[in-house]
Amino acid sequence: MQMKNLSLLLNVILFIAVGVLYYFQFSGKKDCQKKTKQFSPTCKPTSSSAPCFAYVDLDSLNEKISYIKDNRKALEKEQETIETEWEASYRNLENKKNNFLKRGNAITQSEAEAFQNELIQEQQQVDTKKQTLTQKLNEKSYKFMDDIQQKLKDFLEEYNKDKRFTYIFSTGNGLDYMVYKDSSYNITPDVITGMNEMMSAEK
Repeated sequence: MQMKNLSLLLNVILFIAVGVLYYFQFSGKKDCQKKTKQFSPTCKPTSSSAPCFAYVDLDSLNEKISYIKDNRKALEKEQETIETEWEASYRNLENKKNNFLKRGNAITQSEAEAFQNELIQEQQQVDTKKQTLTQKLNEKSYKFMDDIQQKLKDFLEEYNKDKRFTYIFSTGNGLDYMVYKDSSYNITPDVITGMNEMMSAEK
């Protein structure tokens, strides 16, 4: 459940990074040019002052950018490890309790009370450890998402260096506010290819 929330949060932050279109009337914008450089989408303005738009599919970015996939898998594995260790610790406590109860009537009142207090204390330690590890994982996840946000900003700034597009906005599961999309303005393949190359070069 936490990883699903993490994926959704990642989508939201990427959504913020590429911007949301809130209104459609602009003035004093540069003419949009039909020509493109190495990128495929072409702006097709209806008037000299019309803004040019493009969109990015965030679900595709999550699925096809290696850096995002690899790091998300690592975070999921770390989450699974935390859960596995927590469950194992609770099984050990259960076994410890069962072994103690095997003594049956030989257990005194004071021994029972002391064992119960000890068991509660150990349970609290197990829960505290899980909470600490989960908090560290969350901090690591947020740092990763901030990193992705910055990388996406850097790429899109370079990608749109010619100011071909006035706005680049996003689409995705749970974040799709468009009732119609012209696929000729979909720059997702360029973003996937470009970011994979950029982050591969960084390695």
